[in-house]
Amino acid sequence: MSYDVILRGGHVVDPANGLDEITDIAFKDGKIAALGADITGPASREEDATGLHVLPGLIDAHVHVSGWMGGAAGHNMLALAGVTTALDMAGPIESVMDIAAATGTGLTLACVDYVRPGHTVSTTNPQMDELTEALAKARRAGAVGLKVLGGHFPLTPEASARVIELCGREGAHVAFHAGTLETPQNLRGLAEACELAAGNPLHMPHVNSYARGFEGPPLLEAQQAADMLLDYPNIWSESYLAPINGNSAKCSNGIPESVATQRNLTAGGFAANREGLAEAILAGWAHIHVSRDGLTRLETGPEALAAWQEAETNIGMSFYVNPSETTIPLAMLKRPDGSFAIDALATDGGGLPRNDLCERGLALVHLNALTLAQFVQKTSIAPARMMGLGTRKGHLAPGADADVTVIDLDARRPVMSFGSGKPILMRGEVVGSGTTMIVPPEGLDAATSRGLTPLIAAPGSFHPTRHPAPSAD
Repeated sequence: MSYDVILRGGHVVDPANGLDEITDIAFKDGKIAALGADITGPASREEDATGLHVLPGLIDAHVHVSGWMGGAAGHNMLALAGVTTALDMAGPIESVMDIAAATGTGLTLACVDYVRPGHTVSTTNPQMDELTEALAKARRAGAVGLKVLGGHFPLTPEASARVIELCGREGAHVAFHAGTLETPQNLRGLAEACELAAGNPLHMPHVNSYARGFEGPPLLEAQQAADMLLDYPNIWSESYLAPINGNSAKCSNGIPESVATQRNLTAGGFAANREGLAEAILAGWAHIHVSRDGLTRLETGPEALAAWQEAETNIGMSFYVNPSETTIPLAMLKRPDGSFAIDALATDGGGLPRNDLCERGLALVHLNALTLAQFVQKTSIAPARMMGLGTRKGHLAPGADADVTVIDLDARRPVMSFGSGKPILMRGEVVGSGTTMIVPPEGLDAATSRGLTPLIAAPGSFHPTRHPAPSAD
């Protein structure tokens, strides 16, 4: 047999299929074709992976690659981080798809569209008929579901519950950045969100952001968050390791639009208004996202203030508010059955400068906090299942998509990656192009009209499922 690609001599780690050995792996027609020592047969391309580890392609189930958040640098930054599949967690879907068409680097991408008062719904208490139309519109545009942005643009508790109920009934993905008009983004917000789900499937993003130690010891809050999720098998969760968060710096009528931005300004001792934000930028508390040379970087001081003003405040920003006392334990904590309390590691990155699955996730492997197989569980197997892709992604059995990330474990960095057998990252250089867009059937035209390669997600296939199998050892 002839192959498109053969990776030779790498240490393959595929816990879904019990593989942990040095072996060759071959791709053909976008699929894994063979694994074994000294694969014979001609190949259009061979790559030496000696001394490197070959993993199922990294899947980041929480990124931002829209013009509203993340921006045009996102696809390049994800590719440099070794990611092969990602889920944009806010949209707006039209912007996500336009940027994917213009700047794609070979990734597979899906998007949930935001439910935002004044943008996709009229008020903070939209009724079921308005939400039903919002979901239908988002699906026609290519989104696989909806996200409630409670920490930034909260709805009433009742409306938040309606969004989750609707998506459960319609087989759409739904995520909830915890927080409502009555409860802020903290452990109380997390508890409220769990209850509002009422047994319906729910994706709970960045659990670490509800346990920052603002109201109690960080370690205790981390344990409380993990314990809380034990009672909700309908909820699929992820957390991230970066010390920075991600906010919008946009102001309206002299006030930051995002509730989270207001809270973080107050936490830093600054007024929650435009003047306070300007002071926070100059003082180094608020970091502005400045794009340069295809990457987004954090800036403070006069240059950052100028960038914020030039953008008329409509620019991303971050605060250093995530303590390691919560981020690291939440990546490690287990349930009584041995599965992870928080199902996956994500980054909330993309165009936000925290695409650190390798940088920080593999640091936990070096510290013996995770095994490499457990790293694969949290960055590939679990998110693939949550996204309804478990038969084709998250593992390296013959017939699976040829999505592979090759890492230098000692350096904690990706060296190569492939999406459907095509190179995305080669020796640190992004070489991929195009985007495969996961869309519902009614979003097919939205994808193909932009030149995106569609991957149809059947209704219900994208529901999150918590720990469907024991965690890898």
